[in-house]
Amino acid sequence: MSSAEGVIYKARRENFPVASRLLPRGYRRHLMAIYGFARFIDDVGDEAPPADCPRLLDIVENDLGRLYAGRTPKVPAVGALERTVTAFGIPVEPFRQLVRAGRRDQAVTRYESFEELLAYCELSANPVGHIVLHVFGAADARRYALSDQVCSALQVIEHCQDVGEDYARGRVYLPGADLRRFGCTDDDFVRTTTSDGLRRVVALQTTRATGLLDAGTSLVAMLRGPARVAVAGYIAGGRATINALQAADHDVLGQAVRPRRSRLMTTWLRVLATGR
Repeated sequence: MSSAEGVIYKARRENFPVASRLLPRGYRRHLMAIYGFARFIDDVGDEAPPADCPRLLDIVENDLGRLYAGRTPKVPAVGALERTVTAFGIPVEPFRQLVRAGRRDQAVTRYESFEELLAYCELSANPVGHIVLHVFGAADARRYALSDQVCSALQVIEHCQDVGEDYARGRVYLPGADLRRFGCTDDDFVRTTTSDGLRRVVALQTTRATGLLDAGTSLVAMLRGPARVAVAGYIAGGRATINALQAADHDVLGQAVRPRRSRLMTTWLRVLATGR
């Protein structure tokens, strides 16, 4: 599988439509380049030997400097951004924030509070929303704030789905204070089915993510055309995944919890039509 095919495969496994065919081809190309870069940063942290991660992230960050200095990048995931960055005048900072999120994953493996987790989302998720708004010519402070709510919600939802995988990689994103509150220990993360306490912790994060998503959904009403279609799809993916988590009674260890495509499409149409 080529690197491009790998990115497409991973995009299809996301909760939300990364670059839907409902969008014009040009937008799809740019969105896939953005996704490919963000995915590459994640893969460095998830797949590279831990001792190599800082050096690899240094290479990526230096290559961003090369791109913005008008030189040819060496890392394919950075090089794929060239047309997008040039076409829309996207600043370098949100890309650098994603690299910083990768560095944080190497240094911080647990979060004590939900507020600390949201601070991580400010680096790992929210910058992607800012970049996407640039692509659609809709980047401003009001839209950034709403986008942050949506992106943080999507990140928290993903952490709820990936509890077992994250633990196997040495990371726990569920807040430590909530785990203690519901009597959870590390033993709960290695079971074949999710304990009652851990289900309650996941349910609490799901509820919080729902609140964030609700708070950010008014962004749809501020957008038109392809931007509205794309953002409605992201929100619909979050809502459909929350529904899947609830339907599974938050058992995220005994099964892979993923949204049904039919549910996503129905929700997408509703968000598009009503902005809710």
